[in-house]
Amino acid sequence: MLLRMGFVMHESVIMSGFGGQGILLMGQLLCYAGMQEGLKVTWMPSYGPEMRGGTANCTVMLSSERIGSPVTQHPGSLVAMNKASLEKFESAIQSGGFLVINSSLVDSDSRRSDLTVIRVPANEIAEEAGSLQVTNMAALGAYIGARGVVPLEAVKAALRRLIPEHRKELLAVNEEALRRGAAAGQRKK
Repeated sequence: MLLRMGFVMHESVIMSGFGGQGILLMGQLLCYAGMQEGLKVTWMPSYGPEMRGGTANCTVMLSSERIGSPVTQHPGSLVAMNKASLEKFESAIQSGGFLVINSSLVDSDSRRSDLTVIRVPANEIAEEAGSLQVTNMAALGAYIGARGVVPLEAVKAALRRLIPEHRKELLAVNEEALRRGAAAGQRKK
């Protein structure tokens, strides 16, 4: 990780999809993993009044230095879980930035040639891991695997702390989706 080698590290990412996809949890896990790694973090959720089925996104910042604001107009990365998210946020990504597209739900490619684009079939990866409910973990794993901003083990540790007691039976399938997603993200680099 860049921080441990003495370099300044700053990552801003928007994770976006529709309500019910676990978008906000993805951001929370990334923040908790960042804190575990000694980074400064912010998490700023945004969702429509409909919640399930409406739009949801969150902005996460991870930095080795103080973060001046949790808001960014030009994130370094985007995880787009559906087509509406890609259309809404793609143009805002910094030139040279990073884009993860859930190719299970988004059939179009990026319109930009100045981004690193990773197309990952997150829904299929989740089904192979054991449940479509963990599509968010497959996408988060792909982002972590390709971007490497925090170790995958830190995300898994955060998941173990955050998952509610009544959902503990889903821990193994969540971790498997993270692992499979990370492997897919590493292959696509």
